[in-house]
Amino acid sequence: MFSHYKNMITGSSSNTSESNISYGLTKPYFASGDEKQGPFDLTYYVKGAFAGGVCCSITHGALCPVDVVKTRIQLDPVKYNQGMIGGFRQIIAAEGAGALATGLGPTAVGYFIQGWFKFGGVEFFKINFADAVGEEKAWQYRFPIYLVAAACAEFIADIFLCPLEATRIRLVSNPQFADGLISAFPKIVKQDGVIKGFYSGFGPILFKQIPYTMAKFAVQGAAAEQIYSLIGSEPATSSGSLKMAVSVSAGVVAGVAAAIISHPADTLLSLVNKEGAGGEGTIVQRLVVIAKEIGFKKLCLTGLGARCVMIGALTAGQFGIFDTVMAATGAKKFHFADPAKSH
Repeated sequence: MFSHYKNMITGSSSNTSESNISYGLTKPYFASGDEKQGPFDLTYYVKGAFAGGVCCSITHGALCPVDVVKTRIQLDPVKYNQGMIGGFRQIIAAEGAGALATGLGPTAVGYFIQGWFKFGGVEFFKINFADAVGEEKAWQYRFPIYLVAAACAEFIADIFLCPLEATRIRLVSNPQFADGLISAFPKIVKQDGVIKGFYSGFGPILFKQIPYTMAKFAVQGAAAEQIYSLIGSEPATSSGSLKMAVSVSAGVVAGVAAAIISHPADTLLSLVNKEGAGGEGTIVQRLVVIAKEIGFKKLCLTGLGARCVMIGALTAGQFGIFDTVMAATGAKKFHFADPAKSH
């Protein structure tokens, strides 16, 4: 069972025959048999946040050209009706290859900030939720813990991401609007104000990102468990290269699942940040107008193939880079362990 915070704070030690797990800020360790995880202290969470920022910034930045094409397909499916490859050709022919990097600045900055709070937050919340419920229940309810931890972390991350995502979409939909992030920010504030300019898409971004992140971490965790089971191994006894291969493979599965679940909201988010979209009125009224105009089928399917390719690759890359950066900083990532195998 879990050691109580009182014991950690007072320095009281638990009998190892009664307790294999100990979390907290004073004695933040997890032990299972001969395996010892941790320490899960402030330094660990900062390393997790930094690794998350790096992995999200790199992957979203690298896939910026794909995101430009996807966003154009969502914003103007009549014009960009030749699929992903055709969309690339159309944009390059009309605007040059440089147009594929439109919005790279807000993408890299925005997703570093989002990744910082998302990955760092998931580590923080899942470890502390596991501590709160106890060892056996933490294992039994590991997937609900994944889901709740991901939702909490993503909500915080989206508060910081939303203005930068709105700026990116504004630049992609109208490349003449501004030269980049620095010049676009004050122009949006002057033209639309902070709330309308930066947070019109806050509802859709929550509707998109929270289910996406919940699916991403829960499915990745479940897929990784299945892969380890199939190969007859466990994280504690696997080499670094094997753990990386499992993490990346599970990331592909998680990315595709997350892309399908969150795609309708992603389409709405792209459209609501387009200048004049949805007419006047509140954000909710504008979203309803947009949804009625585009129709349910198109809302769910327009650009879905491109997004599955993008998010599948992106998610696999994120988990791979996250594990690499964590290892480089000397941190060992927390994982749930079956207490039945610990005794």
